[in-house]
Amino acid sequence: MNINFSKYQGTGNDFVVIDNRKGDVLLTTNQIAFICDRRKGIGADGLMLLGKAEGFDFSMTYYNADGLEGSMCGNGGRCLTQFAYDNGIQKNHFHFTAIDGPHESTINEDGWIYLKMCNVNAVEKNIDGDITFYVLNTGSPHYIEMVDHISQVDVVGLGQSIRYNERFKQEGINVNFVAQQDGFISVRTYERGVENETLSCGTGVTAAALITGIEKLGEQTIQIETLGGKLAVRFNNRGDSAFDDIWLMGPGTFVFNGSISL
Repeated sequence: MNINFSKYQGTGNDFVVIDNRKGDVLLTTNQIAFICDRRKGIGADGLMLLGKAEGFDFSMTYYNADGLEGSMCGNGGRCLTQFAYDNGIQKNHFHFTAIDGPHESTINEDGWIYLKMCNVNAVEKNIDGDITFYVLNTGSPHYIEMVDHISQVDVVGLGQSIRYNERFKQEGINVNFVAQQDGFISVRTYERGVENETLSCGTGVTAAALITGIEKLGEQTIQIETLGGKLAVRFNNRGDSAFDDIWLMGPGTFVFNGSISL
């Protein structure tokens, strides 16, 4: 079986993308994991299928690098929007559906893609000794911990210990460390499914932005820096841990096209 694909990346979070609007691409878990393997396959943090959905411009199906279907991927949603545009769905405003429900996205004149995320209606605050952390779902579940010196954090070591602890190990959780900087926040993320630190995580920076602005009501825009580049999140804080009109903003960049025989 020969499959055509494209490679896209959003602030270093990279994806193999396949046009499956004909519905004829059927991949096993092992095949997806092989494709995403950086030594034996193409190499990617995840794989996405562009599909059809009645009443929408397209559907998004996302798989983690381990080959299992994942929850919502924010950087992936922006990249898939650009892929849809590059492959004939040439609009400026899109409506698509993903595993967590409907989304909107726009391609702006500055080249950035704005992706509307799901509303957040609950944030759990926890205090464990000297550590305060938050748990919330922005399309994927996230753990948020504020730190002073983000460059000194053992993201993989601590991320694994949290992701696999007694509370989170069954479903898994993405672990984010966040530092307040002068006019922006820095975010580093350990992603479940990839089981490593990634250069950027869209739902993770969204969660980090909401926690950064949790004490201030109304509309806000948080500038964000990840290892892979810059992003921004705009949202409305309604109070009582409820947020709506959440937009993740950043690039979705084409890398190359290719084909692979499976």
